[in-house]
Amino acid sequence: MHRHRPDPPDSAQQLLIALGQLVDQALERIKFQQARVELAMALQRHMLPPSLPEVPGLHFAARYMPSQDGLDVGGDWYDAFVMKDGSLGFAVGDVQGHDVEAIAFMGQVRTSLRAIAEATSDTREVLSRANDVLISMGCGLFATCCFLRFDPASRDLTVSRAGHVPMVWATAGGRSGIALDNGGPPLGIVSGERYPVTHRRLTDAGVLVLFTDGVVEGPGYPIEAGLEEVARLVRAGIDADPDVLASAVLKVADLTGHRDDAAVLVVRYDGPVPG
Repeated sequence: MHRHRPDPPDSAQQLLIALGQLVDQALERIKFQQARVELAMALQRHMLPPSLPEVPGLHFAARYMPSQDGLDVGGDWYDAFVMKDGSLGFAVGDVQGHDVEAIAFMGQVRTSLRAIAEATSDTREVLSRANDVLISMGCGLFATCCFLRFDPASRDLTVSRAGHVPMVWATAGGRSGIALDNGGPPLGIVSGERYPVTHRRLTDAGVLVLFTDGVVEGPGYPIEAGLEEVARLVRAGIDADPDVLASAVLKVADLTGHRDDAAVLVVRYDGPVPG
C-alpha cells in the first residue's frame, strides 16, 4: 500500500514562506534595537543630572542626543548646580568613546567636577584638580570640558576650558559672539596642567549657550561653520524660551551630518535686579 505524499510547495508558496521568515527576522531585529536604545538612554539619563536648578533670575534648559555609532551612549554631558556659597556652576563636557566605559567615565568626571567646585572658589583650580584626579585613575581616557562659575550677587562670571569648543553668547542689548577664550588641553592628558581663566561681568540680560562638538562638527562640515550657525540661532533667539532655543541649537547637528553624541546647555540671565 502506497502512502500519499504531499505535493511539494510550488514556487509561490516557497516565496511566501521565505518572506514570512524574513519578516519575522526583521521584527526580531527591530525589537532588539528598540531594547538596545531604551537601555542606552536609561544609562545616559542616570548619569546626567535629574534636574536643573531653580534660581531667581536664571533659567536653564538642556538637551542630549545619543550617538549613531557604538552602543548609542556616549560621554557627552551637561551640568548646572548651586554651590554652598550661593554661586552657580555650569559645565558641558565630552568624554572619549561611545560605550559603557565612556559613560561610566563621564559619570566620574561630572561628579568629580562638582565635588571640586564645592571645595574651591578658584575656577582655575577646578579643572586643574579634575585633571589630576582623572590622570590618577589610570584608565587612559580623556575628556574635554568647559566650566563656568557665576556669582549672582557680584554678577562675576569666570570661564575655563579644557580642549572644549567655545560657548556662544548674546545679550538683550544686541551684542553677541563666540567666546574664543584661552584654554588648555583635554583633561586626563597632561599631569599638573594649569588652565587659564577668563573673567567677565554680566551687566545685561542675555543668554549663554554651551554645547559639545557633536552639535557643530560633522563629516565634511567644518566646526567654524557650525559655530557660526549656532551664533546665528542664539542672536535670533535671544527672546525665545530656553527650551525652544536648546532644541533649535541641537538641530544644528542635522546640518553637520551628526554621528557623534551631542549635548546642549542654555542659561538665560534676566539681568541685574534693580537695587
